[in-house]
Amino acid sequence: MPRSNTLDTHTLPCCPALLSLALAGGPLESLRQLRDQHDSSAAAIAAGPAQWRAASCTPAQCQALSRPDPDAWARATTWLLEDNHHLIGWDEPDYPPLLRDSPNPPVALFVAGDPTRLWQPAIAIVGSRNPTAGGRDNARDFATALAGHGLTIASGLAAGIDAAAHRAALACSGSTYAVIGTGPDLAYPRHHRQLQAQIASQGAVVSEYPPGTVPRSGQFPARNRLLAALALGTVVIEAAERSGALITARLASEAGREIFALPGSIHNPMARGCHRLIRQGATLVTHADDILEGVANLAGELACALQTRLQTPISPVPSGQHPAVTPEDPNYKRLWDALGYDPTGMDLLIERTGLTAASLSSMLLLMELEGRVASAHGRYTRT
Repeated sequence: MPRSNTLDTHTLPCCPALLSLALAGGPLESLRQLRDQHDSSAAAIAAGPAQWRAASCTPAQCQALSRPDPDAWARATTWLLEDNHHLIGWDEPDYPPLLRDSPNPPVALFVAGDPTRLWQPAIAIVGSRNPTAGGRDNARDFATALAGHGLTIASGLAAGIDAAAHRAALACSGSTYAVIGTGPDLAYPRHHRQLQAQIASQGAVVSEYPPGTVPRSGQFPARNRLLAALALGTVVIEAAERSGALITARLASEAGREIFALPGSIHNPMARGCHRLIRQGATLVTHADDILEGVANLAGELACALQTRLQTPISPVPSGQHPAVTPEDPNYKRLWDALGYDPTGMDLLIERTGLTAASLSSMLLLMELEGRVASAHGRYTRT
């Protein structure tokens, strides 16, 4: 594999070839095409410049694949050697399925924290960086309610609505992850450094940009496409008529996701973007239940993908029927037996069933959407 003599690959906790692809930059389609034409990332790099050019790699990409920048390599290697830091490649089974099937997914993801959060059913909550007090309260209340229903809260770690949603999920011990537009080692805005560290510790922080990548304006709309694709749906709390939140909503629509918008006062300029979305067909929401109904179908698709990954018999429940508890569905039976009519938290369900949190979250969501399970404040009961 062509590589600079200064690059250390001996202690790297991931495939060196995958890191080469992640550091190549440039058009993502050509890197995905190159990878898909070979059996592995290592084979793609070993194929050499002629094959790289045949996959439409640019001259700059070919140069980077041949001799990765030593400084960028050192920063990425140093970051990856830290605990709970991961590089997940396009060719790996842990790559999030909703993102894989979206327009222009990245060839790799840098993840600080728990990568399985990206598999859990999530709702993106976005909005103004300068919300009203009411908008901030709505972000908190919706994030708390949705987290109480077992959904992960996803957002972009921006000031305003994003930060309020993340903090609300953390405060109620819910699941959350942030999709950022810088390298995973940098916080933007800077005063969110502590919040970013807390999200990485209790959830996950994900970026397609290598460590050391500073904030640039074009990276944030690109970040928004990842946020939109990873989530089952996007909720816009407050947004002006020209807003990054509207970009996220448009990208969510292009990825086949549901779009929800909260109405507001006709006198509030921060509500005009939401009203525009509603006129264009977004679902008007006033309660978390409106969102649960809207994402039921896609949640079932995610559960099927999770079944394949975990090789567990998770399957959507036919409308009007109880979840299957026959020997053909042992995990559902185990979960059903672990539930009672007294509220039961996720930790106790994990202890009783021996199943993972990711598996239980998907199963509980499907059972709740079918009306067989109720949840409140992160605890579950039979109905």
